[in-house]
Amino acid sequence: MTEKLVKLVIIGGGPGGYIAALKGAALGADVTLIEQENLGGTCLNWGCIPSKIMKNSADLLLKCMKADTMGIRIDGAVSPDMEVLMARKDKILSDQRKGIAGLMEANGISVVFGKGVIKSNTQVAVTGSEGETLVGYDKLIIATGTKPMNVPDFPFDHEKVVSSNDILSLDRIPESMTIVGGGVIGCEFAFIFSALGCRVTVVEAMSRLLPLPSVDASCSKLLLREMKKKKIKVFCDTVVTQAENTDDGVKISLAPSPFTDNPKPKKLKTDALESEIMAVCIGRTPLSSDLGLENIGLETDRGWVPANEYMETPVDNVYAIGDILGPAKVMLAHVASHEGLVAAENAMKAEGENKAVMGYEVVPGAIFTMPEVGTVGLSEAGAKEKGYEVETATVNFRVLGKAQAIGEIAGEAKMVIDAGSKKVLGVHLTGPHATDLVAEATLAIEKGLTAEEVAHTIHAHPTLAEIMGEVASKASGTPLHG
Repeated sequence: MTEKLVKLVIIGGGPGGYIAALKGAALGADVTLIEQENLGGTCLNWGCIPSKIMKNSADLLLKCMKADTMGIRIDGAVSPDMEVLMARKDKILSDQRKGIAGLMEANGISVVFGKGVIKSNTQVAVTGSEGETLVGYDKLIIATGTKPMNVPDFPFDHEKVVSSNDILSLDRIPESMTIVGGGVIGCEFAFIFSALGCRVTVVEAMSRLLPLPSVDASCSKLLLREMKKKKIKVFCDTVVTQAENTDDGVKISLAPSPFTDNPKPKKLKTDALESEIMAVCIGRTPLSSDLGLENIGLETDRGWVPANEYMETPVDNVYAIGDILGPAKVMLAHVASHEGLVAAENAMKAEGENKAVMGYEVVPGAIFTMPEVGTVGLSEAGAKEKGYEVETATVNFRVLGKAQAIGEIAGEAKMVIDAGSKKVLGVHLTGPHATDLVAEATLAIEKGLTAEEVAHTIHAHPTLAEIMGEVASKASGTPLHG
């Protein structure tokens, strides 16, 4: 760490920005955090947390609907109350924002609310409710994130054609909803609103749901089966070409997808849908266009800010973290937080000191569908593409006593291993609490463990965590339950 007091300015108070602020302050920097709206960024205010609050209520409702099978009698109707749900959501978000603000104050971090624009290599102008303030810096971290992508062919009107942000503020459960995009956000909302009583349709341009390299195709297949069980209609290999407002909602035009990776897509059963609401969940737009990057000579790639493994941009003393880096990196909140740690540490290092390095090889993914999906490492296809000779093993959650006890038996665990070394290359879980269970798999891959080493780890009984022991035993050639 340098001896002089470094002025560190961070633009963006999301999970990357505020973590970078805390790390910078801990290392002795004079830190100023600039935030245009609310502390916590998209994750806290418009993404991870509010959607999980809604999912929790949806899960509870589903449990109530099948309470009689668990020996519980509920007299009277059980139904969602969106007014109470939204009030609960707003209170939790407010409490979380206050918690972050308290952390900033306790660590001597100055928080300035307003729109930050970079004026030079030493100054940022912040325009807020009280006018413009100039903030000087020695080191700058850009963490401005993204917003929902607005598609010109069917732009948001925020009433019938809505964004993922709009969905989190609905005052009612729509009778029907068509979700454009079968990625993480689209699939999560599909299950949530289906559970709350909405008729849901998902339109996905690729050949499968969750068409991400990090998600094994087996997860997508299982998730599609669960959607069909819940009467969620799914159109893969399909795009929306137009959305026309009607008295009752939206008339949606469909066409075969020019983007699909399916060599033989099925013929469309229909070229039009009608829905009360159409939710567009097909991408994010970088918040960099009016940031003043041209004033420091920082060029972007279609708005995405370039950064190396040290989180350094091509401009001296300027770093970038989080979703503003774009799909070339990994756009997840926990990745942004780790990037923030790396950026702040490197910003405080003296010339010649060894730099902290950001690695993206072992990043867990948590997808809060019903059932959940937890992934880490390489998919089977990804491992083969990298030249590995691959072996795989799968185990159904239904073999676990705990899964049977809680009545959540849908799902499977898949382990991908290197045939030679037997090291674990990837784990893909679809099932109850998969987003929690993936932590063990993450550690196993990070530490280079073999399937046998995981299998020889004692897992408490009866727990869902036993799924890792089961799949590891099968992968190492000694299956426990057939």
